[in-house]
Order: sequence, then structure tokens, then C-alpha cells
Amino acid sequence: MSQHGAALQTYNQELVKYLEGMKLRRSVLQSRIEIQKEEKNNLQKKIEQMSYQLTCLNDNLEKSLSVRDEYDKIITDTETAYIKILESSQLLLNLTKREATNFDQTLMKKNLR
Repeated sequence: MSQHGAALQTYNQELVKYLEGMKLRRSVLQSRIEIQKEEKNNLQKKIEQMSYQLTCLNDNLEKSLSVRDEYDKIITDTETAYIKILESSQLLLNLTKREATNFDQTLMKKNLR
């Protein structure tokens, strides 16, 4: 029976040794898990911050694009109106020249008589 007792004691020692080894590996794994969770939380916070920044940037970009489009419209309308003024000024100048020429010719005809 002492053989059985010795075998049992040997088995018990090996079992304790394997249990201690598994507990040690579990403890190391738990440490890695905690580090990974911390990294995950940090990354999640960064993602949230960057998402907020992206939302703000998109909002500002939309506003800037809208303002730029308004500038483009105002510039186009102003240039169109200015071209019309130039065309009208040219027509007025041509009309004035023609009328002045006609008036001068009329005066010359009257003076020659």
C-alpha cells in the first residue's frame, strides 16, 4: 500500500505543479488582456475624438463651400451686369458720335447756304 501512497503523492505533486503552471500562464494572459483592453479603450477614445473632429471639419467645409458658391454667383452676376454696362456705354458712345456727326453736318449745310 505504501506504493499506492507514493504513487498518489507523486500524482498529487504533478497535479499541483501543472495547476500552478496553468495559473501562472493564466495570470500572464490576464495581464495581456488588461493591456489590450486599455489599448482598445484608448483607441476608442481617439476614434471618438477623430470622429467628432471629422464631423466638425465636414460642417465647416460645407459652410465654406456654400459661401464660395455665393461668391461665385455674386461675381458672375456682377461681371454680367458690368459687361452690360460696357455694352450700353459703347452703344451710347456710338450713338453720341453719330448724332454729333449728323449735327455737325446739319450745321455745315445751314452755314453754307
